[in-house]
Amino acid sequence: MSEHVRTTRETVELMLRTVIEGSRDDLADLYAEDVVVTNPFVAEEYRESRGNTALRTRMKGFAQYLHYSEVKNVTLHETADPQVAIVEFTVVGTLVPTGEGFELPSINVIRVVDGLITESRDHSDGLRTAKLLESLQAAGASVGTSADTAS
Repeated sequence: MSEHVRTTRETVELMLRTVIEGSRDDLADLYAEDVVVTNPFVAEEYRESRGNTALRTRMKGFAQYLHYSEVKNVTLHETADPQVAIVEFTVVGTLVPTGEGFELPSINVIRVVDGLITESRDHSDGLRTAKLLESLQAAGASVGTSADTAS
């Protein structure tokens, strides 16, 4: 009997749960070794992460600054390509250094192959993302490199 491989829907749903319930390592484990994550609406130095190692470092580095408490307003759209899903959601959390709450709406286009995310085009609210980064920098957080940025 062959082992069940997560579907695209199952993988995206697990990713959204893991954002809240898991560690950054647990989250990074859902991404392929050669994953490419792009964020076209943020500053250029934060737009792309290539490879699981870089993504894992990025996620873990940023975890010290952001605490995620909820993922809400989730709508998952399956596409004609069974490897691709589009997910709309809002992440709710707190800036750790300041205690300031935030909500960040996003739309991600995610490709899943063999149960792992191989590509994610993350379209977060660019103005809110910039405000988060400014708030963190004002609080003295070291978020000056792409290795420190959350996906």
